[in-house]
Amino acid sequence: MSIPALNIWGAAPSARYEQLAAPFRPLFAHILAHAAEADQTRASLAPVIQQLNALGLPRWRLPASYGGQDATFAELLALLTELSAADSNITQALRGHFGFCEDVLCAKDLDWRAKWLERLGQGALLSPGSTEVGTQTRGDFETRLHRDADGTLRISGKKFYTTGALYSDLINTVATGEDGTVYSVVVDLKAPGVQIIDDWNGFGQRLTASGTCLFNNAPVEDDLRPTHQRFGYGQSFYQIYHLSTLAGIARRAALSGAQELSQRARTFTTGNADTAAQDVQLLQVIGEVASQAYAAHAITQQAAQRLEHTAQYVIAHDQPLHDDDPQVALAELEVCLAVNPVVDATLAATTALFDALGASATASNKALDRLWRNARTLANHNPRVYKSRIVGNYLVNGLLPPAQWRVGVAKA
Repeated sequence: MSIPALNIWGAAPSARYEQLAAPFRPLFAHILAHAAEADQTRASLAPVIQQLNALGLPRWRLPASYGGQDATFAELLALLTELSAADSNITQALRGHFGFCEDVLCAKDLDWRAKWLERLGQGALLSPGSTEVGTQTRGDFETRLHRDADGTLRISGKKFYTTGALYSDLINTVATGEDGTVYSVVVDLKAPGVQIIDDWNGFGQRLTASGTCLFNNAPVEDDLRPTHQRFGYGQSFYQIYHLSTLAGIARRAALSGAQELSQRARTFTTGNADTAAQDVQLLQVIGEVASQAYAAHAITQQAAQRLEHTAQYVIAHDQPLHDDDPQVALAELEVCLAVNPVVDATLAATTALFDALGASATASNKALDRLWRNARTLANHNPRVYKSRIVGNYLVNGLLPPAQWRVGVAKA
């Protein structure tokens, strides 16, 4: 008797979700089939990202009139969890693009909003490019903007963590203007003076192209936007995006562990059955891993509901809203509450799956270690150790979450 393919990961986030997600699942299956090999060979993700773009995934949050699906956060994050269960590198490579989409949806400059909705609707892909490594002062940016004698706006500097740049058309970066203001600008990645270096050397998320981007007097799209105009819930959005990716990794740990166990022929004399698939202790391990994956997804979906309310509030408001607005702060607090349970569940799942399997599960060609490596790498983004303190400080002292984080050396 065949086993029906039941969805045990929770109810769909909306009545229409299954219909929206269905076109992507064959491609997700193809991605999964090549994920282990891709991790080992550092294969380019460009072909599958182009296929996802053709199917419309990067436009999911956009209005239908621009090729989107008006997707809610719960819908988007549920689909990204499915994608992450196939290959979390792809999800992270698109994170900056989805963040830029949020920026566009929340923009109060209607001309700028219309311009970018049109370009995004036509399939343009953007990567992020804010962080600078080294000894620069925290909150300052050594990347500089200046105008030529003919008025052309240009940029010079060096960025790191430019995730997805190899697969994108444009980069949304941050630089200091001649007036000392920090601006958000867009640069064509094929423009003269732009160089992408695939030098990300982390042990996880190897294929995300999260390395260096150099700007040498490169021309800039003439859209100077002070960074304080960017969407106010950016901090919670970028964090919950990671949580959906982690939830997908945990799900893959459960599914891969179950598949490996079902195919395992050798058993130990100290075991409980003649086949591994009937060993009650090993079945318990797989069930516990699945519970961790379920919890990670459920927690992320719960926080997504709060972020959806906040996004609608910010989009509808006449002026930009930021960290001190109660709705924005509430979204940040709820995402902070979600971070450690999701990270703990995912790290536990990606470790415990090996307890159900034999030594052969550690074979490099299976690349099951990539699940833990990818989860551990994502967990080190936006340090989770601070999240519980932020929540505790609010509950005990009434202090709202701190402003958008910056990285660097403290000012003297």
